Amino acid sequence: MRILHTEASCGWGGQEIRILTEARGLIRRGHQVELVCPPEARIFQEAPAYGVPVRGLSIGKKRLPALKAMRTFLHDNRFDVINTHSSTDSWLAALACKTLADAPPIVRTRHLSTAVNRSWSTRWLYEKGCAHVVVTGEALKAQLIRDNGFPSAQLTSVPTGIDLERFHPQPRASARATLGLSAEATYIGILATLRDWKGHTVLFDALTQLLPSRPNLRVLIIGDGPYRDRLDTRAEVLGITDRLDFVGHRTDAERWLPVIDVFTLPSWGDEGVSQALMQAMACALPIVTTPVGSLTEVIHDGETGLIVPPRDASALAAAIARLLDDPALAGRLGTAARELAVVRCGETLMLDRMEAIFRRFGRPGAR
Repeated sequence: MRILHTEASCGWGGQEIRILTEARGLIRRGHQVELVCPPEARIFQEAPAYGVPVRGLSIGKKRLPALKAMRTFLHDNRFDVINTHSSTDSWLAALACKTLADAPPIVRTRHLSTAVNRSWSTRWLYEKGCAHVVVTGEALKAQLIRDNGFPSAQLTSVPTGIDLERFHPQPRASARATLGLSAEATYIGILATLRDWKGHTVLFDALTQLLPSRPNLRVLIIGDGPYRDRLDTRAEVLGITDRLDFVGHRTDAERWLPVIDVFTLPSWGDEGVSQALMQAMACALPIVTTPVGSLTEVIHDGETGLIVPPRDASALAAAIARLLDDPALAGRLGTAARELAVVRCGETLMLDRMEAIFRRFGRPGAR
């Protein structure tokens, strides 16, 4: 099949990584896959490293020039299916296709749990402008059915898949030695783009409660993003700057996760099934997270991790302490998380399901 991915966002996070991972996987299966995005977008820079052909297109805003650019591109290039990802490129592709003869069908992937407005235009986009809508978790599907009245048959949940060969359990001591990290420290870890709703500041507040009785505690912060300056300021106010290890955006997260004693994702906002969470599961880490978005589809409280209320630093601190004080519990939860990741979170499963959707809803001749 000839598959086109579109992405209007210039940000960088799990959504963009999924696009490139999925595109790379389907290229390896013999499909012709391309990406169009604004030339200034981070995904434009990253695509070549994934082996994904990319073209710069000025589609960053819902404006007439962007619509013309999208229409011209689709007129000049034939695809069997378009996979859109953000609101802007979904609208541009849908409107452009309505003005073209023999336009390719659109599959819209919705990655986040942000509420969708109930306007007639949005209903048109989801039910008429797109052939099908993919969401990244069952909770997101239920939300769209419940809050927007979209038909269940129009929606399919396909959680993001991870590379289980890259992410797997490793001896903590040797992982730390390789990276030059302290063998004596206790590391609480988080892997996430530095955005407000990922819960870094909640973790910082929890750290202040844990430090008096745990002098060797440190927080390993993997990721980068627009919230870095504010996190630095908050850490300085709390007096914990010397307890934080910011290691930035990493393309080798599989080397960093195994050094962590307890993994946390105290998110209080837009989540599907977090890739970082699944990567931590695959590494058999004990996990503390929150019941937002679709996170509880893989983290079952007391079975594959611990769940605490969003924005509750005291509850987060108590859960972290519980895992640190009970190595048997931490080990049991980590093992169960790994087992579930192997069954439900592999990249192969994601590719199988997306490939089937593209064949089902793409051009009839490409099925």
